[in-house]
Amino acid sequence: MNQNPADRKYTKEHEWIKLDGDTATCGITFHAQELLTDIVFVELPAIGKKLEQFKPCCVVESVKSVSDVYAPVGGEVVESNKTLESNPAQVNKDPYDAGWIWKMKVANPSDLEGLMTAEQYEGYTKSSSH
Repeated sequence: MNQNPADRKYTKEHEWIKLDGDTATCGITFHAQELLTDIVFVELPAIGKKLEQFKPCCVVESVKSVSDVYAPVGGEVVESNKTLESNPAQVNKDPYDAGWIWKMKVANPSDLEGLMTAEQYEGYTKSSSH
């Protein structure tokens, strides 16, 4: 079953990005939240933080591990999902909508070209052991 929306791009580290003009919404994939199990804390990236593509930008903590979340593209954080401070489980319940983590201004839209489509990501998660 393909639960990854086709209107986004995906990374090998299990983040998603949805572009709207030059602003993008980002979060972790359904697959990632499933691997992490119950998310108990999300460290949101600071507004104004400059992100580099594929570099850690925030942290998600679950009952079993602490994981870095990587920026799918470079840019600057313009908003973070404050709801997750009091309700981090939103990431488990709805990773693609209510569970988004941050929004950013994309520095270089061509960064998205190297990311996977939903179909490619689906194949990647089936073929990889993680």
